Amino acid sequence: MALASARHILVETEQQCNELKAQIENGADFADLAKQFSSCPSGAQGGELGEFGPGMMVPEFDKVVFSAPVNTVQGPVRTDFGYHLLEVTSRS
Repeated sequence: MALASARHILVETEQQCNELKAQIENGADFADLAKQFSSCPSGAQGGELGEFGPGMMVPEFDKVVFSAPVNTVQGPVRTDFGYHLLEVTSRS
């Protein structure tokens, strides 16, 4: 079974998600922004979600996590929880 590790930042609006993505693209630290802005409890750990397999996260996550390039910030990704920036940190 494929496994992936990822981190994310969860916010309420697409606009805020895009603003944070721009900050990361301009050199801001993903983990620092997750700690500051993410509404998910994982924000306290820099957005780290740990390792998981297909079907363990919502379908919108799976689609990105198991297809996107590793170490590249993806998003905004809309789910029922809000808007996410996702970064796959490893996949096997």
